[in-house]
Amino acid sequence: MSGGQPETKIGRKGIAVAALLLTASALALLRPAPAFSQETELRGEVSESAILADQQRKARQLRAQGTQDQNAPAAAVQDTAPTTYQPASPGAVPEDDQTVGASDGIFDQPPAANDPLADTTAPAKPRRPSTARQRTQDAKADTKASTKIADKKKTKKKAGEATDSTTTAATASTRDRADAAAAGDDDSNRRAVTIDSVDKQKLDPGQERSGSIDGQKVKPQEDPFAAPGVRIGTFVFRPTLEQGFTATSNADASSTGKSAVLSETALRFTATSDWRENSALITGYGQFRNTVSGQKINDAQGRIEGQLNVDLDNELRAIAKLGYEAAPESASSPDAIAGVTQQPLRQTVDGSLGLEKSVGKMRYALTGSVSHDFYGDAELSDGTSISQKDRDNTLYTATLRTGYQISPALTPFTEVELGRRVYDQRLDTEGFERSSKRIGARAGVELDMGEKLSGEFSVGWLREAIDDSRLPAVAGPSINADLKWSPERGTTIGLTGKTSVETTTTAGESGDILYSGRLTGERQIRANLTGNSALGLDWRDYTGSDGHDLILSAEAGLTWWLNRYAGLTTRVRTEKLTSNLPGRDYTANSVYLGLKVQR
Repeated sequence: MSGGQPETKIGRKGIAVAALLLTASALALLRPAPAFSQETELRGEVSESAILADQQRKARQLRAQGTQDQNAPAAAVQDTAPTTYQPASPGAVPEDDQTVGASDGIFDQPPAANDPLADTTAPAKPRRPSTARQRTQDAKADTKASTKIADKKKTKKKAGEATDSTTTAATASTRDRADAAAAGDDDSNRRAVTIDSVDKQKLDPGQERSGSIDGQKVKPQEDPFAAPGVRIGTFVFRPTLEQGFTATSNADASSTGKSAVLSETALRFTATSDWRENSALITGYGQFRNTVSGQKINDAQGRIEGQLNVDLDNELRAIAKLGYEAAPESASSPDAIAGVTQQPLRQTVDGSLGLEKSVGKMRYALTGSVSHDFYGDAELSDGTSISQKDRDNTLYTATLRTGYQISPALTPFTEVELGRRVYDQRLDTEGFERSSKRIGARAGVELDMGEKLSGEFSVGWLREAIDDSRLPAVAGPSINADLKWSPERGTTIGLTGKTSVETTTTAGESGDILYSGRLTGERQIRANLTGNSALGLDWRDYTGSDGHDLILSAEAGLTWWLNRYAGLTTRVRTEKLTSNLPGRDYTANSVYLGLKVQR
């Protein structure tokens, strides 16, 4: 074998290696490169043009290296092969910094002279394979390494680590180019993908985990101690039960009343419909009093009322009401019977039907109502009773209202009322015809400012003429009000006023007009503490005489809610009646303490 033969073999091998590397580089250029250095574990963002320029430089360096290999002996090629730079990040293109004229590449690691944690031991420099057997072994090793990388990817997917599909594909293509360019690299010198690098990858927003329900910010309730209610069919039923004791200085609120301790039980409820278009509301209460010690009191009273609102076509609305009330005659009533153990029970059944119509800014309303009062017998102390049948009567009224809407918050109106009161007995026990005709006129204004101020107020004249010419007509000014004002959140002030005609069967008397006014206030001091107060003024004007009654009352109370369903309540009340008629003055003071439960 001649001395030039090895050189020929070496030259052919170098040319083959160079051609193989050029082909791999050309194929690598056709593959997409990762857009962000974070996804290929490089430092900073690298553009595609920089990667292409660096790959071309590497190809030139490999061709220059092949030319040098042709001029070097075979033994020297095997023993002194140039050291191949091992990239720190998988997928980076290797470069030969030993080549003459080679310059620093964009993938070179920064110097670690100031890094105390940097590894001072340089990795072993693998020799370039020079035989076909070695290349075959290295190819098998590369295939094995690719299989290990694929297994690692599957393990990460099973562990639930979300990775972007585009980033994975780009990283794999870069890794393939590195394997093709450096076929002689040893698997033992390739850096593995770390867990920290995967955590730094940007996740798809759709794959991010949502926070737990417990960690979500909950909107506070407007009234956390309001009754939640119980759904019954299409109604929400809210009952309230109150049980307590009252210590009073005047048990029956009369001029002869005495002190007592009473047990009081009160049941109240509301039922509100949950309909889409129309609405219905049912309210009711019942109160029971029994003596624990002191003056004997055993009575009960209550009321239930329902209201139905139906929206018809062409701006037409119908409102229907129906109610029932039962209560004993008050001991301070002008018709109260002295010397009885129990006043007669008064029962009232009332109902009304109204139609409301809007035509432009004009407002029309027509309401018809019926109210029937009937009385039980009065029980005397000697065991006998006195019939009150001659007091039973029915009142029929029709009211027409016309208003003009100046603004959505202000609607003045005028109202005319016509009615007829009919007694069940045409003549009472004294021989008087008590039936009468009723007429009234009022002017007022409706207010609708939302929660701030709402309601109506009116003044006018009311007259009820009795059929018996011996009895004068009951007549006088009429004042009615129903207003609610909220100066600030948590505070509600109400004003109510009513004018009513009280009939009587006392011989030679026509009756009286009663003016009743109430000013109430409610304040939510804290979420679980509510205060309320009330001031009352009643004025009774007797027809046919200069007699009158003045009743003043005041009340204050607190309710402390232990939770949403139970609370402690207390109130103090005072009431005083002053009259220019004999035997009617009285004063009553009381204190109440009880427990209230609701649902």
